[in-house]
Amino acid sequence: MQHAQTFNRHATQAPIKAPGAHLMALEWRAPFEAFSSAALWPLLMQGPRGDGHSVLVLPGLAASDSSTGTLRRFLKKRGYAPHGWDQGRNLGPRPGVFEACLERVHELHRSSGHKISVIGWSLGGVYARELAKRAPEAVRCAITLGTPFTGHPKASNAWRFYEWVSGRKADDPKGFGPLSEAPSVPTTSIYSRSDGVVAWRCSIQQPGARTENIEVRASHVGMGAHPAVLYAVADRLTQPEGQWQAFHRDGVRRLIYGDAARAL
Repeated sequence: MQHAQTFNRHATQAPIKAPGAHLMALEWRAPFEAFSSAALWPLLMQGPRGDGHSVLVLPGLAASDSSTGTLRRFLKKRGYAPHGWDQGRNLGPRPGVFEACLERVHELHRSSGHKISVIGWSLGGVYARELAKRAPEAVRCAITLGTPFTGHPKASNAWRFYEWVSGRKADDPKGFGPLSEAPSVPTTSIYSRSDGVVAWRCSIQQPGARTENIEVRASHVGMGAHPAVLYAVADRLTQPEGQWQAFHRDGVRRLIYGDAARAL
């Protein structure tokens, strides 16, 4: 109850603003974050091992499956069956795209005989959450990376670009349901306070029995290849179906992951 009251109090505070120029400038970190994952690859391979279930990975705004290549390669090495979204570049809620993604979820569910997980980076996370809402019988968990699902749509440095590539207004409600409403399946939001594209507060969901936030120190553009993100994703996916527990920061993890409770 205390978490809910704190969350609601923050929700009524001043409007969230887009990240400042200093955070945008820090987005140059992305290549180095990818390099650090390559350097730490042997250590990452010692992390949580998967059970072989299918994972659908959705890219961010104007990105294609090539942008999630490192993440999917990592998941495959950890024992999962990762899949790209196969929809070309993510240009927003164009006619038929969400329906194709939903059919993809059901197809992977049918072919594997097990529920699947969905992961979305930035705008792809909006799809991931909505897919989990529409098909909870086929989805075991949803994970988002730097995804804005609350706050004002323009609390981002990409809203003009979104309007240009999608042909929609940033605050156009068509295409998706209430974005801040969490799916009924376990849902993890991974965010960074130093995100230079999306205001980090727009990625905070109310913690609950099936919802959580994990703070990493990463850029927005490099989040999908950041070693701390890769490890956290693997940790979340390894949770047994029906036995989900929130991410813990015990031991050395306290040095790597921020205290998400600070956001409330």
